[in-house]
Amino acid sequence: MCENNNGRNFLEPRTFVIIAMVLAAAALRLAPHPMNFTPIGALALFGGAYFPNKRQAFAIPLLSLAIGDAVTGFHQLILFVYASFLVSVAIGFWLRGNKSALRVAAAALAGAIQFFLVSNFALWASSISSYPKTPGGLAACYVAGIPLFWNTLAGDAFYAAALFGGMALAERTFPALREPVTSSAT
Repeated sequence: MCENNNGRNFLEPRTFVIIAMVLAAAALRLAPHPMNFTPIGALALFGGAYFPNKRQAFAIPLLSLAIGDAVTGFHQLILFVYASFLVSVAIGFWLRGNKSALRVAAAALAGAIQFFLVSNFALWASSISSYPKTPGGLAACYVAGIPLFWNTLAGDAFYAAALFGGMALAERTFPALREPVTSSAT
């Protein structure tokens, strides 16, 4: 079996459940949904918060995103979307020590805001945008993106509640899924 850098089995029950939840969330992206109401932001936060090491936290959610994009299609802004996704994984690291509802909500809000800022800036700066390359054009691009921001925030909040709440319930129900107690911070 594969081992991670801590000598723990890569496919231990906890890691297996986390991977299964990430893949299930990624698959939901392929179902019909309102524009930007997807599990992607929550998936990134969840990966950052729960995968036992940072390499897994970045790689497994990013791979699931790329597989979904191979089905739905790639676009000119994909590198900016992926960069924003990685920022959300990093925001998830902040949740590692304390996954309270308030902190998860704050992380979902931060993730939605940074995605809105990055994706709309990328759209404005790209050749596919009809917005003038002026401060006014950038402002118009952000204003036009506000309805999609609310969908992103709603999707991130909904799926974060499902993923983090689902994992908390699984940990309570099945003690083998609980995070191991370590003697030192990692």
